Amino acid sequence: MAHETVAEASSQVVMDTTFWTATIIFLLAYAVIVSEKVHKTIVAIVGAALMLVLKILEQHEAFHVEELGVDWNVIFLLISMMTIINLMRPTGFFEYIAIKSAKWGKGEPFRIMAIFSIVTAVLSAFLDNVTTVLLLAPVTLLIADALEVDPIPFLITEALASNIGGTATLIGDPPNIMIASKAKLDFLAFIIHLSPVVIIIMIVYLFVLKLIFGKKLTVKPELKERVLAMDEREAIKDPVMLKKSLFVLGVVILGFVFHGMLQYEPATVALFGAGLLLLLSGTHDPHHYLAEVEWPTIFFFMGLFIIIGGVVKVGLIRWMSLKVLEITHGNMFATSMLVMWFSAFASAFVDNIPYVATMNPLIIDMAQQLWPNLQGIELLHHPDLMPLWWSLALGACLGGNGTAIGASANVIVVGMSERAGHRITFARFMLYGMPIMILTVLMSMIYVWLRYYLLKI
Repeated sequence: MAHETVAEASSQVVMDTTFWTATIIFLLAYAVIVSEKVHKTIVAIVGAALMLVLKILEQHEAFHVEELGVDWNVIFLLISMMTIINLMRPTGFFEYIAIKSAKWGKGEPFRIMAIFSIVTAVLSAFLDNVTTVLLLAPVTLLIADALEVDPIPFLITEALASNIGGTATLIGDPPNIMIASKAKLDFLAFIIHLSPVVIIIMIVYLFVLKLIFGKKLTVKPELKERVLAMDEREAIKDPVMLKKSLFVLGVVILGFVFHGMLQYEPATVALFGAGLLLLLSGTHDPHHYLAEVEWPTIFFFMGLFIIIGGVVKVGLIRWMSLKVLEITHGNMFATSMLVMWFSAFASAFVDNIPYVATMNPLIIDMAQQLWPNLQGIELLHHPDLMPLWWSLALGACLGGNGTAIGASANVIVVGMSERAGHRITFARFMLYGMPIMILTVLMSMIYVWLRYYLLKI
């Protein structure tokens, strides 16, 4: 689309009372979420209710129209995976992995830090980063206490590793789940396009940790013996349920790998896994496992989808997408880089979930302006558009490492550390996180340029 045509189109967006009402609700919701004065779930529910009560969005559009309303694929994927993890948690599997990892490190603090970072990254890719840090942080505090070292560097490096690892797959980080659903991308697409750069980033990340902590973390031999004396087998509380859980998790991961070929949505695969594990668990009352689903997070997503649907309907997202095209003159490489870096810095200071919820329709709208004759998969998977999806995923997921509020995993780690008596200040987290964020996004930029614009593979 020519620059003049884009400018003309942006001037044609009708900015009537409905447009401004929806825009004000959207901006106010964002402002209150960022301020953290009111819980983000309450903000999302109130904002969604206002969109419906003021008839900016009709109820049937909010619940039944895919382009404007709740993305049920994302919702049921999250609920199902949370249920699977809730059933696995009491088995002691994650504590076993953590203690075993510490013993692999021979009680050496830096080795333990590096191994925990790798374990966190791998688990985050196949579970999700919030669950991973929730399970590993308590054991990290226990091992740091046994070694008599400051647990804060361990906890922060784990949070950063969880966001890096979560970037590699469709289910690793909520922004990826949302991007996959809107862009109709399957599990293998994320593995093929994002895991190579994540592996490289992880290697460089470990090298950076070695430079920073390699010589600082030293402990007496007798303290190392404390860690080596721990018995990881004692962590396993229910071996029978553990075997069932690992079997079902294996089936679910296989299902994710082949869901595109089998023509199942990821939510269908996860829902089958959750149902199967509930059945195999032999529980007569699933209330406990279902009650532990993070319902505030689920309702936050639902409210958010409705708020975004309202601003999509009135044309705000279209206007924003046209402005981006005006800035970049329709140059797709420039647009990719703008999306990546803006996503990174925005996600460092704003929760990356509402940010990606806003960006998804913006990219789709941009594509519609550029290729008005295409629709469906043909439009969403246009070769020139694909780098934008990967740039958004890399920017939003890695950008979350910039500050303590940039990603849910960071907030969890900071909270758990404070409850254990080790306060992580905003400035201290940023001192570790921001340089890592800039380095990893810089590496991602080079990767996107080399792979999609220079080599075109």
